[in-house]
Amino acid sequence: MKAPLNAERLAECRRKMGITKLEASKRMRLTQSGYLRYESGERRPTYPTIYEMANVLNTSAAYLLGETDDPKPDRVVISKKADPKLFRAAQIAQELRADQIDRLLAYTRELKKEKAPKGGSKA
Repeated sequence: MKAPLNAERLAECRRKMGITKLEASKRMRLTQSGYLRYESGERRPTYPTIYEMANVLNTSAAYLLGETDDPKPDRVVISKKADPKLFRAAQIAQELRADQIDRLLAYTRELKKEKAPKGGSKA
């Protein structure tokens, strides 16, 4: 089924990321001509394609579809290959109880307040 993509929002998100149409098409694993037709509104993508676009452009499918005015993403994809520690932390978090999740969130808020040491790693 083809989705009614908001082509203006697609272009807006791409520009906010500072990437070209060619780079966007590569990141979305689309042909350049195919991506150009989506951004111009000439073609309607499938829902799986919209979810991939949203993931690449760090927004939500609902925003690209015009269902919300909030451009913030509504999900996060963590690659085990790209960030194995964060991937493992997310796996562990999925097994926690609600009260444990609340404590974890409070702890991460405190960590965020701390300044990273100069020259230190993000471990």
